[in-house]
Formats: sequence, structure tokens, C-alpha cells
Amino acid sequence: MNFNRFFAVFKARNLEFFRDKSSLGWNLIFPVLLLVGFAFVFNDDNKAVYKVGLVLSDTATQPEHAFLAVKHIEFIEYGDLEKAKQKLTRHSVDLLIDFDNREYWRNELSTNSYFTEKLFLAEEASFGAQTVAGEAIRYVDWVLPGILGMNMMFSCLFGVGYVIVRYRKNHVLKRLKATPLSALEFVSAQLLSRLFIVTFMSTVVFVGCNFMFDFYMLGSYVDLLIVAMLGAMSLITLGLLVASRSKSEELIGGLLNLTSWPMMLLSGVWFSLEGAPQEVQWFADVLPLTHLVSAAREIMTEGATLVDVSYHVTVLAIMTSVFLALGAYLFSWNTDR
Repeated sequence: MNFNRFFAVFKARNLEFFRDKSSLGWNLIFPVLLLVGFAFVFNDDNKAVYKVGLVLSDTATQPEHAFLAVKHIEFIEYGDLEKAKQKLTRHSVDLLIDFDNREYWRNELSTNSYFTEKLFLAEEASFGAQTVAGEAIRYVDWVLPGILGMNMMFSCLFGVGYVIVRYRKNHVLKRLKATPLSALEFVSAQLLSRLFIVTFMSTVVFVGCNFMFDFYMLGSYVDLLIVAMLGAMSLITLGLLVASRSKSEELIGGLLNLTSWPMMLLSGVWFSLEGAPQEVQWFADVLPLTHLVSAAREIMTEGATLVDVSYHVTVLAIMTSVFLALGAYLFSWNTDR
């Protein structure tokens, strides 16, 4: 090995990295942002042990009751009794209380429901008791939409982002600019190509894993496919937007990490955001993966239809249109601007 040649390459690569201010800054800032995000979301010394649903009308406010002051219990308000009871049957909450009608519901198959009921009766013994039954959904069934959605997110963002930057650096885009091809036509073709790949691969993974785990499925597979395709389209167009003017692999890697990490942590992939701080829920609501995972999970575990998840479907469609339009408008063919 010739040391001089080795050192020349070593020095050149280091200078290339440190002269790229955007990637250097990102490598310094990203760990700090990640730590701040974790500290804000998970720094809770009084983490709840049990979850209790409160049935309230649209105009009602949370009542004053001694039980509501019990520590380590998270109280979640519901305006729809049937939806709240469904949460109870699926062990999403441990007890359901209606203070207006002075009655409560427990899940006779839930250990947490048993203990929460005892805590409630220690404060209030005059409420009428109602019983529901329902086996807990396996964690693998609950987390499946999040895992598949996260896999789609990485495939959509990185599969598109790095390709566009490579095309731009290799001057493929510069040559395409000399043709009648418009920016909108180019990004639309990239969208449909990646959509076909992501949908095909996700379907293969889902079918294969279903043979092994026999997933819990109450809704329609057609509805699930439509939601998956809409979610993939929103993520692909987001990747196109991020890569619309990026010029280096280091920069696009940082930008895609900045885009993907908040979604992986705050889109309900690993844990439910129900009962999380309102600010966290507001932020999660602007992330496309949140709507993809929520809609798919409702279809699979609650038997929801497209009408039931119309809010998520509408948001995904709007995001796709906005990202595609902005990506085409901001798209740069060359590396020099």
C-alpha cells in the first residue's frame, strides 16, 4: 500500500465532508434534536399505570370527583359511548365511567379492569355496574400497521430521495431537461413507479407474515389496500419534495432522517398517542404516517370502513396533492442551482 496515495484519498474525503456545511451542521444538530424530542415526550415521572375512559356529552365538562384525583391513572374523555365501549373490550382502557348517568363499565376479561374497578369503588360505591367482554388484541396485531407503515415510509422516502440526488449528480436530470419532459411529468412518473414497487413489496410481506401469525382482521382488505396506497403516495411525494433541490447524498440523508424520525416516534407506530400531551397530538396530526397507521389500524382492529376513516383518507389525499405540486414547482434539474 502506498501511504501517500492512501493519505491523499483520506484527506480529500474528509475535506469534502467538512466543507459541506449543510451535512456537517446536520450531523451536529440532529442528535441534539433527537434528545430534546425524547426528553419532551417521555420525561414523565408520574406515568399512568391505568387508563380510565370518561363518557361526556359534547357540552359537558369533566366533573369534580375524588376519584379523578387518584394518582397514576390517566383519564381519557369520550363523546361516543359505543366507541368508548369498543376501546374497553379491546383493553385500550381499563374502565369506563359515565358520571352523568352514574354508571360504569368493566371488562370481565381484563386484570387491569378488575383492579381499576376496586380503586373506583373505594371512592364511589353507588354507581351501577355494567359488564362487557372482549379478549385483548395481541400486540403483534396492534403493531402490524405501524411496522408495515414504517417500512413503507423508509422505502418511499429514501428510495426516492437518493435516486433523485444521484440522477442530479450524474447529470441524468440535466440531459432529461433537454427533452420535452416537464418537471411534473418526471415527478409523477417517479411517484407511480415507486408506488407500484412499495405496494407490491408490502403486499408480499403482509401475505407472508399473515400465514405465520394469522393477523386479526375485522375490516375489508380492499379498504386497507386503498389506505395503504394513499399513504404511500403521500410519503413518496414528500420524498420528492425533500429531494427537489438537494445536491449531495450527505445532505439528502440528513433531510430524510429529519423527516422520518419524528414520524417513526410520534405517528403511533409503537405506542398509542391517546392521552398524550395535546401539543404532541397536534404535531403528530401533521405527519402523513400518523394518518396511514391510524386508518389502517382502525380498519384491521375495529372493522372501520373508508367512511369511518374518511378524515385520514382526506388528509392523505390533500397532503399528496400539496407535496406533488410543491415538488414539481421547486424541482431543479441541475446541480448548480
